[in-house]
Amino acid sequence: MKTATPLTPVLRQQFLLRSDITYLNFGSFGACPRPIFEKYQQFQLELEQEPVQFIVETGPQYLKTSREALASYINVDADDVVFVVNPSHAVNIVAKSLALQPGDEVLTTSLEYGACDRTWEFYCGKAGANYIKQPIRLPLVSREDFVEQFFKGVTSKTKLVFLSHITSSTALRFPVELVVKEAQKRGLLTFVDGAHAPGQLPLDLTMLGVDFYTGACHKWMMTPKGSSFLFTKKERQSLLEPLVVSWGYKSDHPSHSLFLDYHQTQGTRDFSAFLCIPAALTFMKEYHWDQVSAACRALVIENAPRFFELLNTSPLAPLQDDFILQLCSFKLPTSDAARIKSILFNQFRIEIPVMRHGSDVYLRYSIQAFNSQEDLDKLYQALTVIKGQF
Repeated sequence: MKTATPLTPVLRQQFLLRSDITYLNFGSFGACPRPIFEKYQQFQLELEQEPVQFIVETGPQYLKTSREALASYINVDADDVVFVVNPSHAVNIVAKSLALQPGDEVLTTSLEYGACDRTWEFYCGKAGANYIKQPIRLPLVSREDFVEQFFKGVTSKTKLVFLSHITSSTALRFPVELVVKEAQKRGLLTFVDGAHAPGQLPLDLTMLGVDFYTGACHKWMMTPKGSSFLFTKKERQSLLEPLVVSWGYKSDHPSHSLFLDYHQTQGTRDFSAFLCIPAALTFMKEYHWDQVSAACRALVIENAPRFFELLNTSPLAPLQDDFILQLCSFKLPTSDAARIKSILFNQFRIEIPVMRHGSDVYLRYSIQAFNSQEDLDKLYQALTVIKGQF
């Protein structure tokens, strides 16, 4: 087996993670390398040294520079992107703004992130609309079969389709390109939750053609926590109301974009995390991140079969880039996710999520640049020891 990228020892030193923990949970909250974290602290120091100048004068220009860097990375117009603290915030903006009517339907899959499910259920409930969770069979067998399964949930009342680019608990890459194309044929709005996508796979949102897309920069792009974005097509921006009404509404000094005014200008807050995107992109370029990610994916896939065998379970999809990237999930024969997670952390010092999705429980490992074969060997040995406790 490979031991990940030859740069692993060098990159391990760039992260601030504790050395006594085997960290296999990058997917939850990411982790920030030293150069990016130092840039973050520089911005925060500048803010504290002269808060007025930073918030009123220099900060907006910093935000513009960062937004332009991100826009170039995901191939969109910089004026079509606004920063938000997390994808949940972005989903709330869209869900609250859609003016759903009684009987309208929002179509999603049965494998979505819990916070997003709750958001849609809340706003659909207020409007008398319905949030439809189309059942998706596991294991997935092909991209085309997924699309066929998903669109069986469309009715004449469907207004928008919402789905993950990469799921959380099951760690599956969905064929959003095919879904968006089919939805457009049917005249449906499209919204992709790409929380795990930026930094894990190349993004071209212009080519994708999606109406709304949210992604987290503080996960696989490695920026500080609280750094995410919402992309909205120009022709859809008038639909979105500000989630927080502040100085950008009926602004005394309006910009060229109501979209930016509504969603970027929100009074006093520390937006330093947003400003670190250029530093993150520089870091990834310096270390040839396409090669690093490829090595991480290889480590994920090469190790997966022995974990499926050990846990007496099957892959949730074919073990290839179409479905599996830098995360992999395994169904566990237990109903007590919290207990297994606690044992792995407290007894074996392994940080790894054990998550409930419906009636199922999944263990998910994430592989980032600092991980090696040794980390997965430790996990395998631990699971061998505790397997009888499932």
